[in-house]
Amino acid sequence: MTNNKNIRPVKAIILSAGQGRRLLPLTENMPKCLLPVSDKPVIAWQIDALLAVGIDHITIIAGFHVDLIEALLQQRYAEYPNISILFNPFYEVADNLASCWLARSLMDSDFLLLNGDTVIEPSLITQVLNSQTAPITLSVDYKDSYDADDMKVQLDADNRVKQVSKIIPKEQIDAESIGMIYFRDQGPHLFRAAVEEALRHPAELSSWYLSIIDKLADGHIVHSCSVAGYRWCEIDFIEDLAKAGMLFADQNAST
Repeated sequence: MTNNKNIRPVKAIILSAGQGRRLLPLTENMPKCLLPVSDKPVIAWQIDALLAVGIDHITIIAGFHVDLIEALLQQRYAEYPNISILFNPFYEVADNLASCWLARSLMDSDFLLLNGDTVIEPSLITQVLNSQTAPITLSVDYKDSYDADDMKVQLDADNRVKQVSKIIPKEQIDAESIGMIYFRDQGPHLFRAAVEEALRHPAELSSWYLSIIDKLADGHIVHSCSVAGYRWCEIDFIEDLAKAGMLFADQNAST
């Protein structure tokens, strides 16, 4: 188990309801969280990394072909009773903010929120769990340039998040979100309340949960945690599968 000085119990919520149409035809009959990276499904990489740092209360918000995800959990994780699925029947007509709304009852204590399409290593999670205490901690990384699909982040001088969006002007970009957020103390309550308020408005069904983080950042409660140097890879396009496979091949060989 990866060393983790954090002794507070932490849940994990993984958002994996979508199909991943940008990965067609690979996702025609399979959700992208089940696509193989170095012979292991993306969701298994996430679950194994969470288990390695001592997090075994894991809820997967699933939608497209939920039956295949259920079969994977039964095959690989039957001995872990706290790994479960919450079905999102609205996955075809709503974005991941709706998945957060469905999972809001779970947001009653410290938890990690993860995008279901990001392969991560256990030490990255440990880095985030051991970050400076804050209500909301956004995991970020840095690179020389950012493309249109990156979830860009602007930080202040104290590494608090000022804004997070795909449309931040180039001169204001400091980092990118990797798709993992840590909620502590009053953070779960603040996020849950903001999600509940947002979904009172039908237009928000098409919103990402990071739009909520962007709004909460105005209250100076969203901090950042650098995961620079740690391995992670978001699976958005077919070429990302090969990139992730090369990045994580040695780790899979040892597990």
